[in-house]
Amino acid sequence: MIKKSCGAILLIIFVFNTNVAAQQLLSLEQCRQLAIENNKALKIASEQEKIAYYNKKDALTKFFPEIQFLGGYMHNQKNLHLISSSAIPSAIPLPVPIGEISSIPIPDNIRDGIWKMGEVDIKNIWAGGFNLTQPIFMGGKIIAYNDLRSYAEELAKTMKETQMTDVIVEVDNAYWQVVSVANKRKLAGAYVELMKKMDSDISAMEQEGVATKADRLSVNVKLNEAEMTLTKAENGLSLAKMLLTQICGLEISDEITLQDENLDNLIINGENEMMPNVDEALTNRTEIRSLELATKIYGKQEKIAQADFMPNLAFTANYLWTNPNLFDGFEKKFGGMWNVGVVLKVPLNFVSSSAKLNAAKAETRIKRFELAEAKEKITLQINQSVYKLNEANKKLASTQKNTEKADENLRYANVGFEEGVIAASDVMAAHTAWLAAHSDKIDAQIDIILCKIYLNKALGRKF
Repeated sequence: MIKKSCGAILLIIFVFNTNVAAQQLLSLEQCRQLAIENNKALKIASEQEKIAYYNKKDALTKFFPEIQFLGGYMHNQKNLHLISSSAIPSAIPLPVPIGEISSIPIPDNIRDGIWKMGEVDIKNIWAGGFNLTQPIFMGGKIIAYNDLRSYAEELAKTMKETQMTDVIVEVDNAYWQVVSVANKRKLAGAYVELMKKMDSDISAMEQEGVATKADRLSVNVKLNEAEMTLTKAENGLSLAKMLLTQICGLEISDEITLQDENLDNLIINGENEMMPNVDEALTNRTEIRSLELATKIYGKQEKIAQADFMPNLAFTANYLWTNPNLFDGFEKKFGGMWNVGVVLKVPLNFVSSSAKLNAAKAETRIKRFELAEAKEKITLQINQSVYKLNEANKKLASTQKNTEKADENLRYANVGFEEGVIAASDVMAAHTAWLAAHSDKIDAQIDIILCKIYLNKALGRKF
């Protein structure tokens, strides 16, 4: 009976392995790589990293001269007249003897000609020029802005690393959940085969008169329960694989098989392999680096706000031209000139600048508080992860003992049942205990793997 039961277990495992042989085989590393390549949040983080890089390049240009071209056109309704029409006399006085008045009237066409001589054509005005401005002293604003953009670029990279860690942890969790459910499905399949064998045996015993109909019905009920358990396990495995394929960026309908799901026993490393170190976590955690960079960024914003109190000095050079030519009697041609100089700007809006500075200081203090709080939470998270890992190791040791006892109990129950000294109900109880013990062992093994994953994440270690 024992050999037949073991053969049934091997047979069901072989059948399951044969069914999945044609499916796509994925390792944990392959699942991670697929998730990293297809994750939308990581793609967004990559684009944000590019934005930060180009913003840094833009900030660097503030050290260099700014050159620009200005041009314009204006159409006016009327021309400009330099001579007033009232200033043109209507007659010319002639020299005559004292006491007499004589003059010669000026014709209207001559008066109009004199008036038009002072006319300047400004109906169509063209103007343009090049301007060069080189900052000399801006109160430290340009330097602070460049530092800010450098920190922002580092922050974008760090946030991408954080996102990548979250993706890997999500993949690992889904991967090992599939492995867990797959092993439980194999266990349920083996349990069904055992119950089928027992159902066959009890039917034969009933015909020989050594077992009752009630015994056979009880076994039938247990067989139905075992088949329902197998169905639930198969459905659960399908759902778990759907989740994993979605995380990996594959089609939900894709058939996949994991490299570790067909292992008879999961390899669990020793429980003392990792020595948690809080200082290591505070150094490695990307969240801490992000908050430190954010604090530095707000510190630079303080410097920028302080620069609003400082005078700004810049060198400027220009070349301007106009049409009409302002430098040659308003002729209808282009003419221009160049000039150089310095521009000094002294801010006097101290009330507004003080408000900006105080707001920047408050934001910096907020980031410092958030950094201190994050360090406290990480310390707590590490301690909790260590505690959970220790508990998982204890649970595994306990389940291993229970599994050995359940295997031994099942062997004795099967032998006793064949010899007629143990009732069918006791054998079914031994089968149920065997299934529960092996299921708990699988849970304990997966729990240790996940606890180590979360502890590595808490410590900021690379996966």
